[in-house]
Amino acid sequence: DLYRKVFVFRKDPSDAFVVLRAKLEQPLQNFTLCLRAYTHLSRPYSLFSYATKTQDNEILLFKPRPEEFRFYVGGKHVTFRVPESHWDWQHVCASWESATGIAEFWLNGKPWPRKGLQKGYTVGATAAILLGQEQDSFGGGFDFYNSFSGELSDVYLWDMVLSPEKMRAAYLSLRLPPALLAWKSLSYEVKGDVVVKTRLRE
Repeated sequence: DLYRKVFVFRKDPSDAFVVLRAKLEQPLQNFTLCLRAYTHLSRPYSLFSYATKTQDNEILLFKPRPEEFRFYVGGKHVTFRVPESHWDWQHVCASWESATGIAEFWLNGKPWPRKGLQKGYTVGATAAILLGQEQDSFGGGFDFYNSFSGELSDVYLWDMVLSPEKMRAAYLSLRLPPALLAWKSLSYEVKGDVVVKTRLRE
């Protein structure tokens, strides 16, 4: 049970990662991804990488520089400019809806202007899902200079677009709907130098 726990990725750069197992029965027409991260990195790093056999960046949350997030669906991406923050946890949610091609980005409980991405696309269900590395092939092909170093927690993936109330609930760690990946009941495997520790502060 990872309640009040974090993954600490100790090394920089790192060859470590965490494999997540989701209960995906069918491809995704909609999804919401949320996580909380704490790092002092200013180089590029990957937070969440979901690859299928045909598309290595099926879902990717990537931070190329401190003032920018990139959100990929099916190999295409949109960019969200953010204030630099080296000194505190950042809670990020990104959602996508196939029917409209609308991508939402929420940072610390606040929405950014919505963008358009991959209207009509379907995200494949047979996926390798990793924290801490970016996949350039199915389950591998890492560039260690895109690795994550720091602390990660509160990782969730839903097969729907969360309402604004639920987006704020995720930020505040309140009750959330059942998820494909849920932090409190996460099925995971640590590969390399990642330590599970108690959260230092709320």
